Amino acid sequence: MTSLLRYAESQQSWLLETIEALVRAESPSTNKQAVDRCGAELGSRLRALGARVEPIIQRGRGDHLRAVFDGPDPQIMVLGHFDTVWDVGQIERMPFRAVDGRLHGPGIYDMKSGIATAMLAVRALGDQNLPRPRIVMLLTTDEEIGSGTSRSLIEEEARRSGAVLVLEPSMPGGAVKTSRKGVGEFELIVHGVAAHAGIAPGKGANAIHELAHQILSMQGFQDLDRGMSVNVTVASGGSRTNVIPDHARASVDVRVATMEDARRIGELMRALTPHIPGTRLEIRGGVNRPPLERGPHVLRLYEVARQCAEELGQRLGEGGTGGGSDGNFTAALGVPTLDGLGPQGDGAHALDEHVLLSDLPWRAAFLARLIGKVGSDLTR
Repeated sequence: MTSLLRYAESQQSWLLETIEALVRAESPSTNKQAVDRCGAELGSRLRALGARVEPIIQRGRGDHLRAVFDGPDPQIMVLGHFDTVWDVGQIERMPFRAVDGRLHGPGIYDMKSGIATAMLAVRALGDQNLPRPRIVMLLTTDEEIGSGTSRSLIEEEARRSGAVLVLEPSMPGGAVKTSRKGVGEFELIVHGVAAHAGIAPGKGANAIHELAHQILSMQGFQDLDRGMSVNVTVASGGSRTNVIPDHARASVDVRVATMEDARRIGELMRALTPHIPGTRLEIRGGVNRPPLERGPHVLRLYEVARQCAEELGQRLGEGGTGGGSDGNFTAALGVPTLDGLGPQGDGAHALDEHVLLSDLPWRAAFLARLIGKVGSDLTR
């Protein structure tokens, strides 16, 4: 497989130019016009590689892209997103540049370099006349804000696929992600009774005091040893300093390692009851991104990836993370899913966001070998 690596190294200038074009096409999730400009750039480059590109039109978000590279079934789904957390203009404050072996720029690590290396991987299979399965590259535009318009599309495509390869950044040292926590967002709303804080405080029912009780109750749900975290991240309430508050609310971030705990935390949240007479609780939300559990369907795919990495001279580790990705959705369906296949780097969502230049050609060769190997294994 050294020929794949030599090919990828010979195409480094193509790869860097592609990464730069995608990074400069800034694409904050909530700016449809900007995201669609990036999508047009991406679609043009995918068509140049021989893909049939279908924009999946969205009204309030950027249009998702479905790029199909023909080949024998079963298909491999390559999953990524090209929306970022950075506003238009961030490129001026975080210019695209190479410094001390690192390539910097907004969105470069999460995850435009991952998309570019996957494009080179597909190109390598064709140019090297290597067996290539049917590949569907699904690139979405709202992962950073919850995947509200893309989840059903992701799940539908995953059900048609023999495996899903997720282009999210790798872990430190280049390890892939074989587990991710599920993510929940709850809102606790407390309804109280307003009264004059000085003249008739006893006639009121203090919603903020009740919220404080509930925050302590929710803190008791946390069990870090089993991977369950429960954190109130935003809280507000009241109207004036001399009025007993009749309303308060809190946003609650929940992370769980298993579907069992996802169900458990939902039951616990909805079982909360008021402490202060006259108050009433309203619970909204739930676990909206299931956990990616380290099950047999994930580990089989990791083992294939580990062997491919060894063929290319590197050891491939594995690990887990508390953050979620779109791979959570596909793994929860039972479809073999491997996450964290993007290049090494650091600084996701941070001003020092970067990837390692030395990892880019190897990563492209590795993805090419992995796609080919998984495709051939599935046809047996």
